[in-house]
Amino acid sequence: MTSDKKELAVAALRAGTVIDHIPAPALFAAVRILGIESMDKSVTIGNNLASGRLGSKGIIKVADTEFPQDVLDRIAIIAPTAVVNIIRDYEVVEKRPVNLPDVITGIVRCPNPKCITNHEPMPTRFDVTNKSAVELRCYYCGHSVGSDEAPSLL
Repeated sequence: MTSDKKELAVAALRAGTVIDHIPAPALFAAVRILGIESMDKSVTIGNNLASGRLGSKGIIKVADTEFPQDVLDRIAIIAPTAVVNIIRDYEVVEKRPVNLPDVITGIVRCPNPKCITNHEPMPTRFDVTNKSAVELRCYYCGHSVGSDEAPSLL
């Protein structure tokens, strides 16, 4: 491993996944989406780190874990700017953005109190109607949710 960087805000990772460029206010929602609280792997979470692109950002590092792409793409609900880095032997071997899927199932609660998903034991389902501004529409009742509401509904 070469250390040609003058300063690392977070320690280097031998192998695993790094999710970078998460807007700082969305960081802990991303942690919940990934289920990191219940993992037995080493996890590093950095919040309010300096970012030229975002002002301040969050970062998540999970050792010895590579998440399936469909799980990582769920982060795009609240962090469409996030970038996933796969690390092996201290080197980035793959770097890709998250992509918002066309359908979100079982992650976001419907805010409509009359929606069937709030009264019956069934998973929620939202169709993504706008990927750039992140807008979701409940499959069952048609209620729309914007990206500003989504973190509070996780």
